[in-house]
Amino acid sequence: MAMSFSCASSSCSPSITSIFTHKKSLSATPTPFSFLCHSLPHSNSSLSFTSPSYHRPLSSSTIVPRLSVTETPSVESEAVAEDFVPVESQPVEETPPESKGEEVFAVVMIGGRQYIVFPGRFLYTQRLKGANVDDKIILNKVLLVGTKTSTYIGKPVVPNAAVHAVVEEQGLDPKVVVFKYKKKKNYRRNIGHRQPNTRIRIVGITGYQDSPASTLP
Repeated sequence: MAMSFSCASSSCSPSITSIFTHKKSLSATPTPFSFLCHSLPHSNSSLSFTSPSYHRPLSSSTIVPRLSVTETPSVESEAVAEDFVPVESQPVEETPPESKGEEVFAVVMIGGRQYIVFPGRFLYTQRLKGANVDDKIILNKVLLVGTKTSTYIGKPVVPNAAVHAVVEEQGLDPKVVVFKYKKKKNYRRNIGHRQPNTRIRIVGITGYQDSPASTLP
């Protein structure tokens, strides 16, 4: 009995090892039905095995529309930028101003002060005694006359030059307050004063053409 048992055990041992090696080789080779063994309740690797198998294609599919959505506004903005042209770069044809005759100015002395005058403009001067509103006056103390091309300088006045003007208003300057004070004497004086003035409008400048002129370069 012992001999038969040992023989049986010795004869069976190589068959058992060969079966185990054959089973290991079968388990090592991948089979299309190998994922069924991981779906059993006693295995804990089912989540780690199945999670990357179906999440990768979903992530790649979600990236594609995101890139396409972000690319479309850039294409539209480039199209708008190409169509848009700044206003500064567009050529603008400038119309030449209308010629209003020869521009001329003069420097006159009125009441010890010098004024620069232009035809058509008005100015305020010191009170002109004996002048009424709408009176025409002539200013003879012309120190200088200038045009676009030449200048007439007086020594001290330009001979035969005259500035024609019209009196528009006889008025008063803004009020000036004169305050006097003496300390420790209880002396205070508050005095207001308005200087009389005359508003005249320049009509024209004549008589300077006969004088020698210095031509500007």
